[in-house]
Parts: sequence; C-alpha cells; structure tokens
Amino acid sequence: MAFFVSHKATLLVYKNPHIDKAFKFADIASLKLNKMDVKDSNGTLLADGDSVTLIKDLKVKGTSTTLKRGKMVKNIRLTDNPDEIDCRIDKISMVLRTEFVKKA
Repeated sequence: MAFFVSHKATLLVYKNPHIDKAFKFADIASLKLNKMDVKDSNGTLLADGDSVTLIKDLKVKGTSTTLKRGKMVKNIRLTDNPDEIDCRIDKISMVLRTEFVKKA
C-alpha cells in the first residue's frame, strides 16, 4: 500500500501492490471529507492547534503527579482515535481522553 503525489499538488494516486488498480483522487481536499469529528466533553468540535482545559483531576500513570482541574493545554494534536488527543504538558508528551477536556 503506497501513496504517490504527482508533480501537481492536486493529484494523489493510491496504488495497492496486491491489486493492479490505481485509485485517483481529483483533489487532496476531498480526502478531508473522511476526517473524524473530534468532540470535547461538551460536544464542541476540536481541531489541531486548539487550546483545551481539563475538567477533572487526572492521575498520570507511572508517576506520582496529578494534573489539576482547570489546567490549560495549548496546541493540541488530533490522533487517529476520535476519543484521544495528543499534547504536551510541562514538556512531557501525553495522550488525553477527550471526555476529560473542554475547549478553552
């Protein structure tokens, strides 16, 4: 399975080595139609780069630290799972469940 981008930025070809077919997508923007809707605890849509606030005290596994309610997390990144976001808190990368955050 491989993705090839042509010299034109608007043509993307998907080629599966097990099948002798190539699927062409007319526009890369059309691929964004299949994106997941990631929602916070209130049902607000989240996007890459948003800021969120924790709504509950969370214990961090493997450490003795606790993330307190009201902690602001800036510049989140969406993951493949719509129930999780990737972020950096106090210079440590971690994954948070969207049910414990709200959009700031």
